[in-house]
Amino acid sequence: MVRQVQAQARIPAVSAALHRADRPLWTCAVGGTGNDTALDPETRFRIGSVTKTFTAVLTMQCRDDGLLDLDDPLSRHLDLPAHGELTVRRLLSHTAGLQREPYGDVWDTLRAPDTDQLLADLAKAERVLPPGRRYHYSNLGMALLGHLVGTLRGGTWAEVLAERVLTPLGLTATTVEPGRRAATGFLVDAYSDEAHPEPATDFGAVGPAAQLWSTAGDMARWAAFLADPAALDAAGRVLSPATLEEMRWPVTVTDETLWGGGFGLGLILVPQGKRIMHVGHDGAMPGFLAAVYGRRGGDGTAGAMGAAVLGSAGTAGELFDLPHRLLAAAAEHDPAEVTPWRPGPPAPPEIRGLLGRWWGEGFEYVFSWHDGALRARGADDPPGKPPAVFAPLPDRPDVYRTVSGREVGELLRLTRDETGRVIRMHWATYRFTRTQETFDRYDFRTS
Repeated sequence: MVRQVQAQARIPAVSAALHRADRPLWTCAVGGTGNDTALDPETRFRIGSVTKTFTAVLTMQCRDDGLLDLDDPLSRHLDLPAHGELTVRRLLSHTAGLQREPYGDVWDTLRAPDTDQLLADLAKAERVLPPGRRYHYSNLGMALLGHLVGTLRGGTWAEVLAERVLTPLGLTATTVEPGRRAATGFLVDAYSDEAHPEPATDFGAVGPAAQLWSTAGDMARWAAFLADPAALDAAGRVLSPATLEEMRWPVTVTDETLWGGGFGLGLILVPQGKRIMHVGHDGAMPGFLAAVYGRRGGDGTAGAMGAAVLGSAGTAGELFDLPHRLLAAAAEHDPAEVTPWRPGPPAPPEIRGLLGRWWGEGFEYVFSWHDGALRARGADDPPGKPPAVFAPLPDRPDVYRTVSGREVGELLRLTRDETGRVIRMHWATYRFTRTQETFDRYDFRTS
């Protein structure tokens, strides 16, 4: 598959990698670097906007450490000449309405502003849409978040990135500079086989949006972290699984009529059908394209499953689909082993009496005890639909909090008779009974 894309899309160099918890890292490199270094899995490519996922993680670290709130306006933390009312959450999800690039024709000059210039020119930058109106991609917005992270941590964005993400996760080949093992980026002529080298660029203060270089192996590992952080960072040193789950929740779609992709908090979300989601980002810089995605859900999906494809041509759009195809092929043709079911301990005595079938709002539900937790699912739910999961409230007997699935966050309250038997429940304030009843308690079974 990698060789076909390299040949058909005419990419001077392609490096691909697939990471999963149950297999060694798989890599494939095809072509040549365009310089005097050999192409191999250690060759670095520019990853462009995949950089934004790192800046997003750094921002969420600041939130988790109490340094900011996602709904804080930028002006609460930065002295800005304009647009200080825009919130961190809106910038992360590209719904702030801020113009795409810094002020000026940076793609003509290829001279990115330094931090002082970026901030000085901010008053000239437009807010092209009202905040929250719709998705509008903004490199400028992500650059401001990078500056915010550095300010809150007392260093530069690059210093904070190395200390708080790259080193803990062992991403030793991911750097702000290309290094000695970098491929040359090209524009391949549309009507001949000539490849024109693209100029080297340093994105200065816009670096948090697009500066990084990396290998396919590092990026496959990063994609696996975004999809399954507990497998690669069990101690949560970089970010907790709950925070990554928050980042993966869709905030906006990128097309109002074709819901084939969306944005969470700094992450692109690409549904694959059958409750499978690919999460990551694409990147494009002069002479380079990158696509980096982790896989969640679906039969055959292994833990910590991520794929990265990096290429040294700026025009080979076929590259963007390849990591999705690699992930799907791996899950289909080399599926993860099925974990055997084994008997577990019984449900606690206070739970046993409520297990089984209940009716609410005219629909039937099944409450059960699995993996040490109370669960509920609709009697007609398809097999792949996640159940609701409940956790007891220690200070409130017979009251549970829905921690995932349907009605997450809502309370489940049990009502018992004088013998201690559960005779009804209220979930999100809706009454649940053992028989089907109307809202005025007409019982079909006893009528």
